[in-house]
Amino acid sequence: MELVGRRREIAEFERLLGQAQDGHGGLLVVTGPPGSGKTALIDAAGDEARRRRFAVVRGTPAPGQPPRLVWARLLRDLDAAESLVAAVMAADTALDLDAAIRVLVTGGPRLVLIDDIDRSADAADPLAVVAARAAGTRTAVIVTATRSLGLGPEIVLRPLPAADIAAIAGPLDPGACRVLWRASQGWPGPALRLAAELAGASDDPVVHLALHRASEAAFLEVDFTLVTLLEAALARRVEDATRARLLARLARELLGDASAGARRRVLIDEASALAYASGSDQALGEVLDARLHALWDPAGAHDRLAAAAEIIRLAQASGDGVRERRGLFWRFAALMELARIGEAESALAAYQRAATAAGDPEASAVVTARQAMLAAIRGHFGEARRLTGEFAVTGERIGLADTGRLARTLYAAIAVEQGTLGTIPGSAEDLFAFARAQLGHLYEATAAFVLALSGREREAAAELDRVLPRALAASGPRWLAAMAELAVVAAVCHDTAAARAVYEAMLPYRGRLVVRGGANASLGPVSRFLGLLAVELGALDDAVALLEDAAGLEEEIGALPGLANTLVLLASACQRRGSPADAARAAGYRRRARTIADRLELTLLAERFTSKTDEWRLRRDGEDWVLEAGDEHVRFRDSRGLHYLRSLLAAPGQEIPALDLVAGGAGLAAAPADPVLDAQAQAAYRRRLAQLEAALDAADRAGDRGRAARAEAEREALVAELRRATGLGGRHRVLSADAERARVNVTRTLRATIERILLSAPRAGAHLQCSVHTGRACRYQPEPGGPTRWQT
Repeated sequence: MELVGRRREIAEFERLLGQAQDGHGGLLVVTGPPGSGKTALIDAAGDEARRRRFAVVRGTPAPGQPPRLVWARLLRDLDAAESLVAAVMAADTALDLDAAIRVLVTGGPRLVLIDDIDRSADAADPLAVVAARAAGTRTAVIVTATRSLGLGPEIVLRPLPAADIAAIAGPLDPGACRVLWRASQGWPGPALRLAAELAGASDDPVVHLALHRASEAAFLEVDFTLVTLLEAALARRVEDATRARLLARLARELLGDASAGARRRVLIDEASALAYASGSDQALGEVLDARLHALWDPAGAHDRLAAAAEIIRLAQASGDGVRERRGLFWRFAALMELARIGEAESALAAYQRAATAAGDPEASAVVTARQAMLAAIRGHFGEARRLTGEFAVTGERIGLADTGRLARTLYAAIAVEQGTLGTIPGSAEDLFAFARAQLGHLYEATAAFVLALSGREREAAAELDRVLPRALAASGPRWLAAMAELAVVAAVCHDTAAARAVYEAMLPYRGRLVVRGGANASLGPVSRFLGLLAVELGALDDAVALLEDAAGLEEEIGALPGLANTLVLLASACQRRGSPADAARAAGYRRRARTIADRLELTLLAERFTSKTDEWRLRRDGEDWVLEAGDEHVRFRDSRGLHYLRSLLAAPGQEIPALDLVAGGAGLAAAPADPVLDAQAQAAYRRRLAQLEAALDAADRAGDRGRAARAEAEREALVAELRRATGLGGRHRVLSADAERARVNVTRTLRATIERILLSAPRAGAHLQCSVHTGRACRYQPEPGGPTRWQT
């Protein structure tokens, strides 16, 4: 048994087999990443065991199969009773599992091999029983895994040194061997594949590997080994067309590096100049495709659309079907961003036809994923889930990169449209973990969005403070979606400063759709998020106009879930604006939103944004009071005026006697009444009226309009006071002394309280100033610009 560079591992296998021969078997776990040579190692272990006359049984779990099926198959290979096979599958009790495993390790000498045991969830569960049972038998068990299992002895595979990679690579020159070692990172599996490819290559091996080695990085990650290869290749002397291809590939690969924006532009600009100068259509096609990646941000949507057309033209001229399909996909994605949905669907259909004609399973899977996205936008949730499941299965089967991540994105998009994203446990924490793995790509904004929708507003607000400065300075394929998510957080948390900053950043993209990546998912029209922010900022005319734009687009494309949420926001904006026609419009918008929500079984997320904007609070908090009015949050010390105010706010439109406010309730008896004005005072008022009549006549004769106006104003004031003080037929009105004291005190106290509120919460104070009326009876009569209701 001999494998290059694995003497230590082979020695461990031989030791285990020797112990098993002596009746002291056991378990050995081999861990390492794919391509580290785990399968070759257990192949060698099996060969050595057979040489020693061991019986060898072997199995490998498969994704999607029952986790213990691999153990059942091993038992069947040993002709175990079907009852034991069934027991290991069911394992209702620990005794059932132990009985089945006892048969597996009985007899011998025997070697049990299981490759990639962690490929199927829970397949490793019986290993603890296996390890215990095998210890006193003639059975050795060797399993491989990509991670530590924490069960007994483990061998952790390490990359091979350059000399060992050169030994397994075959007849390559030393320079090519060094490149091969660097490209494979010392793992034998990739080294063997690349060596086979280099054996038939006629060009510079460094350049060949740099141009042809597949990237192993997921979307928005960086394959640093490939970057190193490309930089090494660029140091070689190559023709212009080849250099253009190398530069373009490096610029494309650096998309995952959020800090490399300036470098990507320099690289792709040089690549473009060289490609055009070279006259090579192949180089130009590759450079245009890479340019779309390297400069991928919302500002470049129109450029991407034009570049896609050029890619398609060049590909058709050269008969490059793969490149043509890429151009068709880029056209679809750009049209989605530009909200030209009908054209985008036509482009997707063309892409699908090309994929079917070419027998391209990856392109067909991509089509399925985008069809799921479109179904979710329109509220066809069952169809969206079916298509997402179909994509996940197909993508996994054909090895499509990022299948799992894209499937999760699609399921999350469905949850957003249904209004259930905030109910998914642990999703925010998962996003924070993802943000740590993909620094600079604003996954923290998505986490804050989920926190806000989950009711964890303080955490969302803190994350908004942390991520917004970076987001405002960033760009890239996730930028616009991240800003839309931060818009929601700013609205939920009533952060006016953040709302203004996000509004200004998103405003240039009014009329677009917010899409993720290559149109993986859509959050809706940019105008909806701008409208939401405008409501928060109090720019209600702008908010209505923006939200009407969004509703119009959603009507046009049949995006019913988004339309329902936009209508809720539109109703809120109209309600707050308070023009004579707005109340009826708001009611109509709400009715239609509720009808759509009921038909599609939606939870309207927008109701969460508007409830705290349209509902203000004045509540006790211990010894203090807290006023919450939109983005105004103020704490006050306890006072009589706040008690009076709460009573009025709790009964809008109703008159409450000042005596009742002072008493804290109805039923306070007033003292005997006295006339409001006594006879002497009334006589004085009447004498003054006679004097004013004479003054008015004199002013009129002299043509002195100013003096006449002043006399008339005083006369009207005196007449009003006499009318207030007298009843029908000129009878004296009477006023209780207690009622008069209550009127004066309540008026003074309420006015002082509202003045305090005005200083700390200007918007709420201004609304209360014009809505609270005082006198013998006080009333809160809401004027426009306030909440739809108060919570007290």
